[in-house]
Amino acid sequence: MPGAPKRLRCEYLENPLGIDVTRPRLSWWLDDERPAEIQTAFQIIASATPTPLDDEIGEVWDSGRVESPTTAHVPWGGTPLSSRQRVYWKVRSFDSDGIGSAWSRTASFEAGLLEPDDWRARWISSPLMGSKRTAAPVPAVRRAFELPQPVERARLYITALGLYDVEINGRRAIDFELAPGWTDYRKRVRYQVLDVTEHLRVGENVIGVLLGDGWYCGLVGPAERQQYGDRPALLVQLEMVLADGAKVRVTSDDQWRWHRSQILYADLMDGESVDARQDIGAWSSPGYDATGWAPVEVLRRVDVALSATMGPPVRIVDRLEAIGTPSLRGDEFGVKRWIFDFGQNVSGRVRLAVRARRGTHIEIRHAERLDEHGNLYTANLRSARATDHFTCAGSDDVEHFEPRFTFHGFQFVEIKGRIDSEAIESLTAHVLSSAVTEIGEFQCDHPLLNQLHNNIVWSSRGNFVDVPTDCPQRDERLGWTGDAQIFARTAAFNFETAPFFAKWLVDLTDAQTSSGAVPMVAPVPPALPFFRTDGGPGWADAIVICPWTLYRCFGDRAVLERNYVAMTSFVNDIRQRYPSLIRADASIAGWQGFGDWLASDGGSNSDNRFGTTPKDLIGTAFFCYSAKLLARIAGVLGNLSDLERYEELAQRVRAAFRRRFVTADGRMVGETQTAYVLALHFSLLDPAEIEPAFTALVRDIEARGNHLSTGFVGTPYLLHVLSNHGRLDLAYRLVLQTTPPSWLYSVTQGATTIWERWDGWTEDRGFQDPAMNSFNHYAYGAVGEWLYGTLAGLELDPDLSASRNAYRYARIQPRPPIGEQFPNGAPIRLASAALDSMHGRYEVAWQIAGGMFRLKVRIPPNCRARVVLPDGDSTEVVAGRHEFSLPLSTLADDGIPVLSDVTGIAS
Repeated sequence: MPGAPKRLRCEYLENPLGIDVTRPRLSWWLDDERPAEIQTAFQIIASATPTPLDDEIGEVWDSGRVESPTTAHVPWGGTPLSSRQRVYWKVRSFDSDGIGSAWSRTASFEAGLLEPDDWRARWISSPLMGSKRTAAPVPAVRRAFELPQPVERARLYITALGLYDVEINGRRAIDFELAPGWTDYRKRVRYQVLDVTEHLRVGENVIGVLLGDGWYCGLVGPAERQQYGDRPALLVQLEMVLADGAKVRVTSDDQWRWHRSQILYADLMDGESVDARQDIGAWSSPGYDATGWAPVEVLRRVDVALSATMGPPVRIVDRLEAIGTPSLRGDEFGVKRWIFDFGQNVSGRVRLAVRARRGTHIEIRHAERLDEHGNLYTANLRSARATDHFTCAGSDDVEHFEPRFTFHGFQFVEIKGRIDSEAIESLTAHVLSSAVTEIGEFQCDHPLLNQLHNNIVWSSRGNFVDVPTDCPQRDERLGWTGDAQIFARTAAFNFETAPFFAKWLVDLTDAQTSSGAVPMVAPVPPALPFFRTDGGPGWADAIVICPWTLYRCFGDRAVLERNYVAMTSFVNDIRQRYPSLIRADASIAGWQGFGDWLASDGGSNSDNRFGTTPKDLIGTAFFCYSAKLLARIAGVLGNLSDLERYEELAQRVRAAFRRRFVTADGRMVGETQTAYVLALHFSLLDPAEIEPAFTALVRDIEARGNHLSTGFVGTPYLLHVLSNHGRLDLAYRLVLQTTPPSWLYSVTQGATTIWERWDGWTEDRGFQDPAMNSFNHYAYGAVGEWLYGTLAGLELDPDLSASRNAYRYARIQPRPPIGEQFPNGAPIRLASAALDSMHGRYEVAWQIAGGMFRLKVRIPPNCRARVVLPDGDSTEVVAGRHEFSLPLSTLADDGIPVLSDVTGIAS
């Protein structure tokens, strides 16, 4: 008998509160280790309370037995949800013999406030207001109220223009940070729903909220403050059901009071300052004397849509202690400076425990690196001060300081003040990140590659802070579209990124212009109007590439449906603006894009960051790629007329590309690595042109001493092109290269995250240009896709049919460095990868030992895989565990035939 289904999810979330879809999708894993087992049918039952489910009664919905193998994204079949509706559900599966499993454990989901009229609360604020240049103190707002009976159920619906931290009766009511996150506040703001039943009591109760500037009126990007508004505002609606069934509502209104808090200012870029001498006591607890608190201001009208939070919140995802002994770097007139090393570059903040006299001022500065003198290197922060301040109250007990409304990118922290080292009881780094579920694993016997993978994961954490940012440390921290699409595929292996990126795609469509142009960042800060223009090739294409990636990796058809209009508008806009089909044509006015950003092949003008690959070549290549993907998306959605239209467009763009950029002998205009990589990976060349183009690419790499010269645009595809055209050996030489430019150079220099530049620091030149030199920037981490899919060998099946998509059917094809191309032996002799897919857990592990190649795989229930060994032998396997072996003596030349049928379009 099969085990009960497990890992029940609703819209990727476990027992979510406050969803805003009326027909949510349900998913589960099968728990069945029997070989070759599949699901032939399922049954879902749902009820308003858990009790009927114990009797196998679905009062709200009973799907009956549904003959289907589907376990992911099963649509809700009951009546569309209404506001506040709570649903409990179970599922059971039926195996290949039609035998039903035990019922799963009960899971639940609850709708939020789905209609505008559900909101009775009004936006409130304090009069505290900074300026375009300076921040104001953080206000505390509170509301006391009486409850005559115990509370049976309570929900707090809350959001802010800015950031909030909420307490009820003296206890923090949230387990997340930086809420409600960043959106275009001129269009929408997300709200959160909290179950606060256990926080409330009979008698007096108090809700207290601190309001930070955040992205709303603090510094955002390299620009001024107050871009969306001049001060933070709060919206609160507490709905309670008492023991006798009576309903009570407390909302933000003119009954609330405010007071200045001990937080003197809080800014995401500059940091936070707290004076513990100005502590306002137990202000969020009953019995507090609120004399002197003033009435809040009720805002007349706030025209912004309220959307439920459907993605992972920002949380403290790790805590790190400093390594070694702090270094004393200065002692001037009793003011000492200690530097702490946390051994890992992170995004977050520190928690300080200290004993000091009243009025002692402590300054906390943050940096990613140290300079040549052992002091903090902060030049690359640009205008971001990244400094926190704490003034001690001087109590006999240990005082704790941890900022609430800021975060920094750092590995090193400097503590400065009139204190001795004994005064610092502890200093802990709290790592902040959107709490995306980690689903992928990778390991091999090459320590530098293991560290590279670790750096990729940490750069994901550091830059997934509500939006996928470029960097967490300097005065930028924007949701760059190019970086996101470049890295999306690698990120989707390591993390369940679908709900995180789905939120950001809403930001992206909110930022799209009326003509269909897609900007270079999302959200777009209002003070940076240039950023709202066409993002250019490889950046604006994120509107097509990211939804497609989510569909391929997670089977999320809904993300294609939601973004289809935006995708077609984008492609149609390019077609209209460039009648010749040469995108970014210099003869047409407008932004031509970032080129092959930060390529190491130099540049012909004063700004060599753009690389030398012609921008119109890059633009036309991506135009063809996006049109081709859009045709496939149309096919997935059943829009056959659009499929034909965009396929025909893609072919016309391909023809225009070849006329403009490909010579008669298969050479590329520009003669750069990226030019050849794009032409080969996007299938832009005719068969006779492939060999000379590939030969030219290899020649350039070898002429550079087996170094790459690609930037953001070409790098993600480079190793795939080499591997799929018969030069697996050269792909390995590049990935194992340790001198710059290379992936492993930064690793040899102690990097714990991916660098923005190949040469962010070198022994001969020191630090790169501080105007643009992040040491936590995930773009070049896109190499992870090759590590997991080629080196370890766990990859999506190229077949795009729904029954094989999203790892329902996988391709397991390790390509170890063995064969005649590796005369000195295999530099890597074992590797493994694992993935918690939407359907279950895959495991792949191979080893070279004793003259044999041995492979072990695990296929989850209800799934299948094509296993391709290094000699080209192919076998289809079913769910279960399988082992394969192969004598190394049987391998020819490069170990496996050229994969001429594998293209970037399918991936």
